[in-house]
Amino acid sequence: QVICSLLFFLLSSCCATCVLFNLNCLEIATVLFFSVCDEMCSYPYHPMLPRHQGLAWRESSDPKMKLLQPFNYILQVPGKQIRTKLAHAFNYWLNVPSDKLQVVGEIVQMLHNSSLLIDDIQDNSILRRGIPVAHSIYGVASTINAANYVFFLALEKVLALEHPEATAVYTEQLLELHRGQGMEIYWRDNFTCPSEDDYKVMTVRKTGGLFMLAVRLMQLFSDSKYDFTKLTGILGLYFQVRDDYCNLCSQEYSENKSFCEDLTEGKFSFPIIHAIQTHPDDKQVFNILRQRTRDIEVKRYCVSLLDKFGSFAYTRDLLESLDQEARNEVSSLGGNPHMEAVLDEILNWKVK
Repeated sequence: QVICSLLFFLLSSCCATCVLFNLNCLEIATVLFFSVCDEMCSYPYHPMLPRHQGLAWRESSDPKMKLLQPFNYILQVPGKQIRTKLAHAFNYWLNVPSDKLQVVGEIVQMLHNSSLLIDDIQDNSILRRGIPVAHSIYGVASTINAANYVFFLALEKVLALEHPEATAVYTEQLLELHRGQGMEIYWRDNFTCPSEDDYKVMTVRKTGGLFMLAVRLMQLFSDSKYDFTKLTGILGLYFQVRDDYCNLCSQEYSENKSFCEDLTEGKFSFPIIHAIQTHPDDKQVFNILRQRTRDIEVKRYCVSLLDKFGSFAYTRDLLESLDQEARNEVSSLGGNPHMEAVLDEILNWKVK
């Protein structure tokens, strides 16, 4: 521990070198520190990770546990479980048996967390939930394999539901998710700014895909005839626009994922699309995006441009509209205090 502490001190002291090469010193020091601690201490160390659990991963004789190390690593710092809460909120209407609800919740969480492993590789991310991304600890190959493995473990759970339509639902929604993700990656890698309408179609597929998967699986075991297509579409768009906004504005996001990570990724997020589409003669935002910069000052300048162009105000207006739209749809379906509680919880985008 003393050696590890000393190492972190030395790495954190390399600011001059990092500035010279246009690097983010703290991010690099953090990744190197945890990577070295992983090797020296024989398990992934982080203040939020229980030591005995990390050691168990290394000593386990179960081959499955070795394959799942990258997946289990990300689980040690749990997210906010919003998708699980949404499943329970929808169950207020659907009244699915508790055993089926539990399995559906597990399926959705498995898919969500495994997709994060892949996302972090595709986006060249550095942090996830405040700790180094899994592939910086376990390598790209093992992380991809673990994520794909969990997709099929989730499929096993779908089969265990013992409903003839469950596998088709699972396949259809995962296809939609990958279509949405693929569209977003295509725009980024080909420097093609989508229209706002194209962006909305993408989010319904990508972010709304898992929401719809949970709802459709639950409906297989429910007598309810509610149509939740509109609500899941609203929620999918709301969650994605909210995530885009917070990535560029939220202090919490900066601490958990690094400062304005979407700019480093080169992602055409909602505020970026607005700025480029409404100011076609000003190429500054587009050019910054193409640089995939890690320079904090360049990122801050880009944020100032987005503010100047009214992109953040426009995004906030859309978020307000989507929140009200979702609440109106909930009301039209007869009301749901659990869904309203989830909507209240995700209003934290209003606090930068």
